[in-house]
Amino acid sequence: MSAPDLPTFPASQQKSVAAILRAAGCVFAEDEARLLLHTARSLDELDAMVDRRVAGEPLEPVLGWVEFCGLRIHIDSGVFVPRRRTEFLARQACSLVVSRSVVVDMCCGSGAVGTVLQSTVDAIDLYAVDVEPAAVRCARRNITPPERVLEGDLFEPLPTELLGRVDVVVANAPYVPTDSIRLMPPEARLHEPLVSLDGGTDGLDLQRRIIADAAPWLRPGGCLLVETSTEQVEMTVETFTRGGFLTRVATYSETASTVVIGQC
Repeated sequence: MSAPDLPTFPASQQKSVAAILRAAGCVFAEDEARLLLHTARSLDELDAMVDRRVAGEPLEPVLGWVEFCGLRIHIDSGVFVPRRRTEFLARQACSLVVSRSVVVDMCCGSGAVGTVLQSTVDAIDLYAVDVEPAAVRCARRNITPPERVLEGDLFEPLPTELLGRVDVVVANAPYVPTDSIRLMPPEARLHEPLVSLDGGTDGLDLQRRIIADAAPWLRPGGCLLVETSTEQVEMTVETFTRGGFLTRVATYSETASTVVIGQC
């Protein structure tokens, strides 16, 4: 049975929604109005979505999805929304993964990076891990099979038979310094879980743990990829080097993306 057609709203409806969003302070009100009208299945649902957005909820969970590397990634309320800069991390990981590779999407959030890997490279052996239960539930809607999305602290929930067999670990661990969280946009600091934002005093607490614990899981020649910032990259590289990795840095200026890649 085919899915029911979405309603066609009049052009005046888009102008009305855009005006409401603009009055609420949405910078890209016209674009957001278009997306809401293209997603809503009824006028009542549209009204509810507009109310949620006006109340400050991020656009992506209101829509129920975010575009990431050309894919629609399912997003639930209260889950970290993948940023555009992280598409570079996903592309870097794709360049290192081949069919039958064993891959771990660490601190997976919605599972956006793992989903891109699965859609790009055939037959990879993917596991995803996050400590936040809502993120795990969301990622299980994006990654297949869902039982490969594991809840727990970093490498702890991975099956021990993966020790020494993992080809690539890709990690978008939180790297915002604790004192900087108050400066983030309200959509993030009020609607995304603190555990997905807070990287500790200098922002690198989770990175250090991942880098320190990754080597036993990686096969010889395996790679660990970590997203970081331009301000933190020297400290991230130093941590990789101390961990015995051969290290290089990849950057993409258009989205201010920085990825450190370490090879065992």
